[in-house]
Amino acid sequence: MKKNEQKLVSEFYELKVEQLMDKKVWDIPIVERNAPIVDVLSILDGRSHVWVVKDSKNKELAGVITRQDVLEILAPPRTSYSMFSVPRYKLRDTKGKAEDVMNKDPITSRCDEKTVEVLQKMIKHHIRRLPVVDKNKKILGEITLQHLIHKFYLASQYHSIIED
Repeated sequence: MKKNEQKLVSEFYELKVEQLMDKKVWDIPIVERNAPIVDVLSILDGRSHVWVVKDSKNKELAGVITRQDVLEILAPPRTSYSMFSVPRYKLRDTKGKAEDVMNKDPITSRCDEKTVEVLQKMIKHHIRRLPVVDKNKKILGEITLQHLIHKFYLASQYHSIIED
């Protein structure tokens, strides 16, 4: 790796989440924990995840639901004759609430964390997005792998223009 590339990477790792995160909370997919499953499905039709909050006023994070999580709703019940059976789940229809299928312990990030810490969490937990929360678990925004790729690409282009 060239010296300039090493510098770019080390500077990128030091960036704070606050510099990279999506702060448009109004545009982040959020539902209240008592929202009907059909509301969750309507969001997941166009997004890969939805953050679940205790209430929309305080936006205190309660969980997350991903497209993978809705397999509990959509998958057929397990049959005894199937070699590739799917375990039977409590929820088999869309009559439940968001809190019935959400992951209640999402991995989070803080504004003051460095990019390298976010990347380490993403790798360790096999995730591509983290909610950015304050000390009271209020959602302030989100940071995604897409944000990181975009910022790194722009930084690399900017550095190459300066060097030419």
